[in-house]
This record gives sequence, C-alpha cells and structure tokens, in this order.
Amino acid sequence: MTTAALRQIVLDTETTGLSAEQGDRIVELGCVELVQRRLTGNNLHLYFNPERDSHEDALKVHGLTREFLSSKPTFGACADEIMQYLQGAQIIIHNAAFDMGFLEMEFARLKRAPLAQQVGSVLDTLALARELYPGKRNSLDALCDRLEVDRSGRTLHGALLDAQLLADVYIQMTRGQESLLGAENVKSASQAVTVQACDLSAFILPMPVADETELAAHHAILADIDKASGGKTVWRSALEKQESVP
Repeated sequence: MTTAALRQIVLDTETTGLSAEQGDRIVELGCVELVQRRLTGNNLHLYFNPERDSHEDALKVHGLTREFLSSKPTFGACADEIMQYLQGAQIIIHNAAFDMGFLEMEFARLKRAPLAQQVGSVLDTLALARELYPGKRNSLDALCDRLEVDRSGRTLHGALLDAQLLADVYIQMTRGQESLLGAENVKSASQAVTVQACDLSAFILPMPVADETELAAHHAILADIDKASGGKTVWRSALEKQESVP
C-alpha cells in the first residue's frame, strides 16, 4: 500500500480593507504548493477586480490601485480555478482567521460550498509561532528576521511574495534551519546514504591485560572505597558469595 503524497498550499491574500463583513474584498491571491514539504513550482497567483476602492491604509500596504485592478477578472470568474487548485490540500496561512474569513465570504457571495469543507485542513502559522516563541513578536516580518529568511526584495506586501516567504518560514519552524531554496535537492536519509555490509570476522581486536603493578593499584583503590563504606561495597559482597561456593 502506498501513502498519498502530502500536498500543502501556503496561501496569502491582499484585500481592500480589514472587514469582509462590511464589504471589503480580496484583490490578490498568492498560493505556493509544497508536496512532501518541497516546492513544486505549481503556484497560483491572481489579481481580482474588487469593483470598489481600497481603503487608504490598505492601499499603502499593497499598492494595488483601482485603476490597475479594473482590467482584472472578478473573484467569481476565477472561483472554479481556485477551488480546484485548493481541493483536498492542507492550507497554511499566517493569521488564518483573516484570510479564511475573506475567502469564505467570497464563496458565500457566489452561493458556493464553504472552502473549509473542500480542503483537507487549515494550519495557522501565527498560532504555531506563538507556541514556539511565546511572548515574542510573531508577525511574518519578525519571523523572517528571527529565522534568517531573506526579505530584502519586499517593499510592498504582495500575496505571492508573502506566500513564498511564509513557505520558507514554515519549513524552518517545523524542520530546523534548512533553507527551502535547497529543499528540492534534499533526499531522504535512505536515499542519500548507502550502507554496505562489512565482514568484521577477519579483524582481531587487541585485548590489553593489566600488569601486576596496575592490578595492585586497582585493588588498593577498591580496598579504600570498601573501608570508607564500612565493608558494604557491592563487589565485596559478590566476591564473598563467590568464594563461599564450593
């Protein structure tokens, strides 16, 4: 029996604001695929026309203007592609409640089944980071700095770039300091190392034997220890029992 490969999607969104309930929409979706915890290159990156302006603070974060987004498809036009891509995978998100809230609202507007019912599970890396680093800042930027993930190319927030950074952060949080960029070349221990049987029967191992001086020094030390314990040392009792056997 073979075990199905673990498929994970590291996901991030950019939005027009902070409240899906009050009408804010997704303007960008970035997804990075991992299979067996390795980058595959099968990523998904989409911009959407939200048919509304972004709040000023949100625009400062992602820089996606209404003019730029006006030529992009709506979320509804891409819903089938998105659902098919995410189907059955474990979804990895930083502060999952935020992104999942927006995604669920987008699918609800289309009267589609909840996304949570279509994916395998959702893993929140913010909750994971808080368990690993209690009392510390655990934003994506802070985790990149702590785990030495290069974010020098990040000026504005972008969903695909943030998903790529989060993928590296996730790998390092869950498997140590291995760089995700080299993960595709890493083999399992059984693949990387070949162990050949070696016949040791031809080897004669030397067995050094203590000389009389060394034996005398050893017995003197044992006698001192036995005297200090009041004659209750284990080896003395065992020796007496052995000597009493006819």
